[in-house]
Amino acid sequence: MINAENQSPHHVVVVGGGFGGLYAAKALSRDKNVFVTLIDKRNFHLFQPLLYQVATGTLSPADISSPLRSVLNHSKNTQVLMGEVLDINPQEKKVTLQNQELTYDSLIVATGVSHHYFGNDNWEQVAPGLKTVEDALEMRRKIFVAFEAAEKETDIEKRRAWLTFVVVGGGPTGVELAGAIAELAYSTLKKDFRNIDTSEAQVLLIEGMERILPPYTPDLSAKAAVSLTKLGVTVKTKALVTDISDDIVTMRQDDKVEQIPAKTILWAAGVKASPMGAIIAEKTGAELDRVGRVVVASDLSVPSYPNIFVVGDLASFSHQNGKPLPGVAPVAMQEGSYVAKLIQNTIEGKQSVPFRYLDRGSLAVIGRNSAVVDLGFIKFSGILAWLTWVFVHIYFLIEFDNKLVVMLQWGWNYWTRNRGARLITGEDSLVDSKSDRYPPINNKTAVNI
Repeated sequence: MINAENQSPHHVVVVGGGFGGLYAAKALSRDKNVFVTLIDKRNFHLFQPLLYQVATGTLSPADISSPLRSVLNHSKNTQVLMGEVLDINPQEKKVTLQNQELTYDSLIVATGVSHHYFGNDNWEQVAPGLKTVEDALEMRRKIFVAFEAAEKETDIEKRRAWLTFVVVGGGPTGVELAGAIAELAYSTLKKDFRNIDTSEAQVLLIEGMERILPPYTPDLSAKAAVSLTKLGVTVKTKALVTDISDDIVTMRQDDKVEQIPAKTILWAAGVKASPMGAIIAEKTGAELDRVGRVVVASDLSVPSYPNIFVVGDLASFSHQNGKPLPGVAPVAMQEGSYVAKLIQNTIEGKQSVPFRYLDRGSLAVIGRNSAVVDLGFIKFSGILAWLTWVFVHIYFLIEFDNKLVVMLQWGWNYWTRNRGARLITGEDSLVDSKSDRYPPINNKTAVNI
């Protein structure tokens, strides 16, 4: 691409097609002075806030995913590459992919975070987290296999273990997961089995802090706890998980140690930065915070490298109130759009003000007709909060067909109390309750429905 002055356009390389990277690319998509290369390991953008609904059978992966090429197909100044950035060279302004090297004028890194098990990485095999489509499908498989195994189990204690679901972490993801599993057990699946009463299932939510939803105000946290309890969830706060092994969760609450037999353990506590954080630190000398996020300047650039920016969950930005901004989608969206505008201003010789996050509020859903909303100037819960949550999430879905499909699916599920995506996929998904183990998933034959 060549601009009017017969000069090569400013090349912006964006690494990561999540909220931060995609919003940056879209904001630059019509600028004739810029050429954008968006690189991602996947060929789609994933709406992560609704992953828990895939994990619990409400939605299918395609409902909350949008092909990056489709989203950007009208952006003539943008190319999409499917690949993984393995290294960067700030001095030569290059990024290295497998079998390929690209030069850049500006670099935007938005590769996000993954699960953090606080030094207990072996727990990941038995307590999966929720960051990718594969994570959600594995959770969905574990949840529904548990009910199938319980249906065939004749030993009371083993059946109880299959019907015990432990969610570790009382943030928004943990709250939403626990609430959705409770609705499955106590409502959706109640008439589907003949040998078990699914309402006898036990759903536990374990949080190490003194209350669930720690970022929210105490009154909203309390209302969320009450709503979860009404759904049938047992909420345990000030409780630390000290071990997960042999289908037993060991938990310490105050001075009491408790062991909980549970076949289904789901992780929603803690995150760590993607490996790109360490690469940036090594090559630029940038500082990392305790979870590996890059400490950025007030304009989201890497100190001493004004043409390298980090946005989204990988950025540790604490210039606004002394605390890092939360790892939520609105932060990434605003950061991506801000950096795009800053690059445009730089090309045009204009000054830019430091980034400032506009907090429009926080939302967390608990279950049917139940959510909590904090808009700053007003806080509310219940059905009005739930409706607000519904419309906000539909609004921020990337493509129109996703908005339409999700809206229709939610409407149908609301009136029928049914969930149509309750599929256990994979050739090896048949479960033998006597084995006391989940079947291994065969990734070569799994069907992502």
